[in-house]
Order: sequence, then structure tokens, then C-alpha cells
Amino acid sequence: MNFVEELKWRGMIHNMMPGTEELLEKEQVTAYLGIDPTADSLHIGHLCGVMMLKHFQRCGHKPLALIGGATGMIGDPSGKSQERNLLDEETLRHNVACIKKQLERFLDFDSDAPNHAELVNNYDWMKDFKFLDFAREVGKHITVNYMMAKDSVQKRLNGEARDGLSFTEFTYQLLQGYDFLYLYEHKGCKLQMGGSDQWGNITTGAELIRRTNGGEVFALTCPLVTKADGTKFGKTEKGNVWLDRRYTSPYAFYQFWLNVADEDAKRYIRIFTTLDKEEIDSLIARHDEDPGQRILQKRLAEEITVMVHSREDYDMAVEASNILFGKATKESLAKLDEQTLLEVFAGVPQFEISRDALAAGVKAVDLTAEMTQCFPSKGEMRKMVQGGGVSLNKEKLTAFDRVVTTDDLLDGKYLLVQRGKKNYFLLIAK
Repeated sequence: MNFVEELKWRGMIHNMMPGTEELLEKEQVTAYLGIDPTADSLHIGHLCGVMMLKHFQRCGHKPLALIGGATGMIGDPSGKSQERNLLDEETLRHNVACIKKQLERFLDFDSDAPNHAELVNNYDWMKDFKFLDFAREVGKHITVNYMMAKDSVQKRLNGEARDGLSFTEFTYQLLQGYDFLYLYEHKGCKLQMGGSDQWGNITTGAELIRRTNGGEVFALTCPLVTKADGTKFGKTEKGNVWLDRRYTSPYAFYQFWLNVADEDAKRYIRIFTTLDKEEIDSLIARHDEDPGQRILQKRLAEEITVMVHSREDYDMAVEASNILFGKATKESLAKLDEQTLLEVFAGVPQFEISRDALAAGVKAVDLTAEMTQCFPSKGEMRKMVQGGGVSLNKEKLTAFDRVVTTDDLLDGKYLLVQRGKKNYFLLIAK
């Protein structure tokens, strides 16, 4: 596979130094992409870069994932209007370990193949680098004029940042430039990749290598992913969409992709999956014939949920979706963990009920029309039961006076009442 051609048809190239494609066709190349460990999970904003590394390895080249343990202690001004919080060493170590685990779902770190991925941390080579040595060995090669000309610096100086640009952040491009130099000298790394906002930092590294030892290296960036309406990709009302299930459950993750707009789905399926061009073109054609079926969104959500989480998590997310929007059984409801159950029914009316009362046993009619307001009256509840329109935990209620007890609770805590086809109520025993 030709790496540049692969990225081109996927819409994943924003900028590329002349000679990059020729280098990649000539030899197996080592390239790196940096990730700042500002949290102990990646979010979907990182995924375009991670997929670049994945495609790079699939094309036979060697990827280095650089975790910015040192640069994460400073903060990158690129695309930011405020300076980042600085992290302590213990937090950084924890974040690095968590991110490595997530990257293992995308990259082969463990095989004997010559292009197995490696994780590197710039804290390892920066922690003992004395300031005076850095100033002599690195700082003297790049002029202030050169650094000032970078877009990321200019934007901060021209009023985008309330507090200007600190010296700490100003030195960021030198630190990132030194990463490229270090990996060039110690790992034979000839290519740096990143988001389009990193172009200035990447080219500083290439310039540093040229000025220190005359080496020739290359750069390639991907576009920053946006939504078709111009709003920021990857944000929901609850904030970032994370890869870690502690912050974004597999169900919520699946739902995010399932609900993207048609035009976005056409771009995202190219960027965030490894499906080939022929299959993607076929999916888009089928989708355009009947957009209501959401073929594209369903396949996108499947591919990326399985890749980030697992096939089992994907299956559970589909089942959870079917509980609200399709036919589901008591068994499928019982399979849900508490977090997913609450997310599925986050928008439905909820009532607290007494656990003690349930322990003694309560008639369904009293529970739903007196202790809660699932029904406006006992008479209406009885009538709907007779018509087969009431379910408890996805099982049809055949008798309005059926006794409900703590044995009926899901997760020892919840009861799901369904009135008609679309009205749900979540009862919480306390």
C-alpha cells in the first residue's frame, strides 16, 4: 500500500513537505506523532492522528507514538487562547500508562516485525537536560526571528490570548524541535506527522536538524476534523467524547457516531475506519439510495466502537439502543450495566419508590398510579393493562393487581415501566 495515496483518498492530508512521497516509496520509514498527556485518556479529537499512525504501520512503515511527558509539563500554544495547566510528574506517569494501553488497540507494539510500533516519552531525554546545555546545543541554532514568524506565536501575540505568551510556551517549539532531532539521531526517524496546527512546530524541528547536522527530514499533517456545519468535532453537551469507558460509556460512544449528520458520516468513515475505498464507495451509494436507513452511520458506529472498545461492547450498545427504539426482551434489559441503563433512560421521567414497600410487595396498579405518576389514574392503568399496553421490565403486564417485589428490580435498584409504545418511566428503589 502507498501511504500517501491511502491518506489522499481518505481526505487525511493537509500539508506535506516536498519529497515526502518519494522517501516513503524508496524505503521503510520511521515516523513519529506526538500526543500531549494532559489527561489519562485520549478523546476522539486525537483519533485522526492515531489513525495516521495505524495506516502508516499498515503500509509497512514504522510508527513511533511520542507521549509528551516533558512538553506536557509546559503546554503547546498552537491553537490555544489560554496557557495550559502544568502537570506534576506522578500525574504524567499515570496518564502515559493509560494512553499506551489505548494505543495498543490501534498499533502493533509487541510483534517481532521490523515495523513494530514503539512508545517513546520525551521526558526520558529531557529530564536531565540542563538549561544552559539546552541553550548552547539547541537555542543557538534557531533565531528568535524564525520563531516569531510562526502562526501559533503570532496569533497569541496579536490579541487572541488574554495574557499574551509566556516564555515557557514560547520555548515549546524548540522543545518539540529537539524531539525530532533526538529521534532522528537515535531512532533514524525521518518524518514527523501531526495535526495541521502543528505545522509550525514540525518545521522548526526539520530546520533544527538541517542546521545542526545537515540532515534532511520531512513533514506531513492531517486537517483538523470539523463538522459539516463548521462547529467543533468531538464535543457534546457533556464535553469531550473519550476513549475511556470511565468518561464515555461504550453506549454513549456508539450513539455519538450513530447520530452524526449524513455529510459528516461520509467523511468520518474514510478517516476513522480501515475499510477500503471500494467498500466505502459502496456504502455511500447504498446510503444515498435510502438515507433513512442510516446505513453509513450504523457501519461507522460499528467499526469504530469495535476498534476502540470490543465486539461485546458494540453488541451491548446495539441492544441498549433497541430497548428504546426497537423490540427488546427482559433478558436484554437485564444484561445492561447500571451506567448504560441510566444513559439509555436519561431522558425519561424518573420516580423514587420505597424499597421497604417493595420488600412487602406492592400491587402494580398502586405502584404506577398512586406511589408514582406513571398513570394519571388507577382506572386508566387497568384499562391499558386489559388492552395489553403496559410492560414491566419489558414483559407484558397481564394483571393490573400483579404484586411487584424487590425480586423484580434490575441491578437490585430499578424498575422499567412502559406505557404504550413510546412512554417509559424509570422507578428507582431507595
